[in-house]
Amino acid sequence: MKRIFVLAVAPLVVALVVAGCGGSSGSSSTASTSSGGAKAADTTVALRKLNVGSALVDGAGRTLYLFEADKTDKSTCNGACASLWPPDTVTAKPKAGAGVDAAKLGTTKRSDGKLEVTYNGHPLYFYAPDTQPGQDAGQGLNQFGAKWYVVASSGAKIDND
Repeated sequence: MKRIFVLAVAPLVVALVVAGCGGSSGSSSTASTSSGGAKAADTTVALRKLNVGSALVDGAGRTLYLFEADKTDKSTCNGACASLWPPDTVTAKPKAGAGVDAAKLGTTKRSDGKLEVTYNGHPLYFYAPDTQPGQDAGQGLNQFGAKWYVVASSGAKIDND
């Protein structure tokens, strides 16, 4: 029931965000900042027990996702996609928290010049409807041309479909 509601509401959220941005791709970075974008103080990526298993979260406990359309460490999620799936951007080098392999943690430069956190070569994102730490409503959704998954400490997607 929860997934059906999220699937029904997600297009509305995208439409509202796009309308609020006036269709300009330059405005999407503002939306991503307010939804989870650049973090100056806490750049930690940690492991947390979620509904689907132990997965990566940011320092505030917000769930991080990978996008299967990203075939390299370069993000393919921009514009409306980045409004619903804000990239995890940082201004300092990310730190590995408990259960996270520091060697798999890195950054990649986005098309807007911001640094996005990567793990095992995957750019990391938040899901805008996840409003509380530990929520994982974006798990397994097929949006913007591919599926989205939470990330295990190994760096692989957690796929319980």
